[in-house]
Amino acid sequence: MSERSALQRRIRAWLLLFLVCLVLSGLTAFPLVSEVRLGNSLVDNAWLRRVGDGLDRADADYPFLLYGTDWLAFAHLVIAVFFYGVYRDPVRNIWIVEAGMIACAGVVPLALICGPIRDIPFGWSLIDISFGVFGVIPLLILRRAIKRLEALPATPRAAA
Repeated sequence: MSERSALQRRIRAWLLLFLVCLVLSGLTAFPLVSEVRLGNSLVDNAWLRRVGDGLDRADADYPFLLYGTDWLAFAHLVIAVFFYGVYRDPVRNIWIVEAGMIACAGVVPLALICGPIRDIPFGWSLIDISFGVFGVIPLLILRRAIKRLEALPATPRAAA
């Protein structure tokens, strides 16, 4: 297998890992009420109970508020679609990976600023921050592999 083919396979493998995590992260925002109920049945935690109570009240009295988490889920799925460009042409579409890295970095100030405003416990903000920290790892690996692919000499095209 050529170095180019090996790099392309590696890029696609890391891209697939990132996409699976991104899509799963989005899909889990749809059934939020039932997920938190399940979490509360498994773990005894004051914060999780408070979140469950708030979601139950919102679901019963103000279900339109949960529409915001539906849009959050949808946004994850839309972002995943953009990464198809990386699959098609990683070198030309490296900007998508770099935009993803910027978004991962943006998780940190968002959690640190909005967490206290919304009375989110600091430990929970650290969990939120971990999504950006762990999310950027495959993107850094992807970017490095794409840069290596870009540096390889171009392969001659077969005559048509």
